[in-house]
Amino acid sequence: MQIARKVLTPDALAMLQTIADTGSFAAAARALGMVPSALTYRVRQMEDALDVLLFDRSSRQAVATPAGLELLREGERLLQEIDAVANRVKRVATGWEPQFTIAVDSIIAKTTVLELCERFLADAPPTRIRLRDETLSGTLEALTSGQADLALGVADLTQNTGLHSQPLGDVPFVFAVAPHHPLAGAAEPLCDEELRQHRVVAVADTVSRGRGMSIGLLGGQDVLTVATMHDKLDAQMRGLGCGFLPESMIVDHLATGRLVVKTTTRAPRVISVDYVWRATSTTPGRALQWWLNVLSSQNTRAALLHRHRGV
Repeated sequence: MQIARKVLTPDALAMLQTIADTGSFAAAARALGMVPSALTYRVRQMEDALDVLLFDRSSRQAVATPAGLELLREGERLLQEIDAVANRVKRVATGWEPQFTIAVDSIIAKTTVLELCERFLADAPPTRIRLRDETLSGTLEALTSGQADLALGVADLTQNTGLHSQPLGDVPFVFAVAPHHPLAGAAEPLCDEELRQHRVVAVADTVSRGRGMSIGLLGGQDVLTVATMHDKLDAQMRGLGCGFLPESMIVDHLATGRLVVKTTTRAPRVISVDYVWRATSTTPGRALQWWLNVLSSQNTRAALLHRHRGV
């Protein structure tokens, strides 16, 4: 019988993911440049070592069994940890992270983030920058799961001894609708009962596990869910629904009349957000140090929250 530790190699875990992504052993073999029989043999070795069936072969499609799905989930986590170890080893040798990933919440001004990336890359460091678009709980999860090195715009930071955080600032939200929306001409302040009769536009939480976070939804209210805060803004300007939006994001649209602010009986909504990074027992990498130094500027923090352009 095979020993699990010997067959569950990084290459084998990546091979399983390819089978799941392509949907069949034959397609996975083509993608990997392998003979189908060789790929099938390696999967059987893993199944023998674990004494489980990883894929249901009763049809032409390769469908992962519950045990196979669990191995795929854990395998992805292990591969990410292996990459993280390799990155840490390289950082010890050079001081620079080979790749620096930033989770950017959709509440953050992306133009400002790209301007900061431009400044960073102008210094020609041996570090690749990767940006991840996240929303609500997903922004923090990207950091805690090891998929990001820095998170911008974390709105709900629970106690976690493995993290450091500093405030970015406060983001005021206002209730806004398109001028042709039924609520545009309604008497103010708008009560919850009146709001409940109209569709609200919500941004989907990008958290991968659990139900995630929802803000401003009323029980029984129709909901249009979109991917980002910019999509929410676009949907509301089209009159597809109503909802709260960051005031700084819509100031130009208010000036041109493409959106109308309405007061409600609810208390003014202001969300405090942070920038967060993982604690480390060693000296932080030079890329992280660069970003933390830039974020220490009040002007930079304000620009990340309020200087939206072209939205």
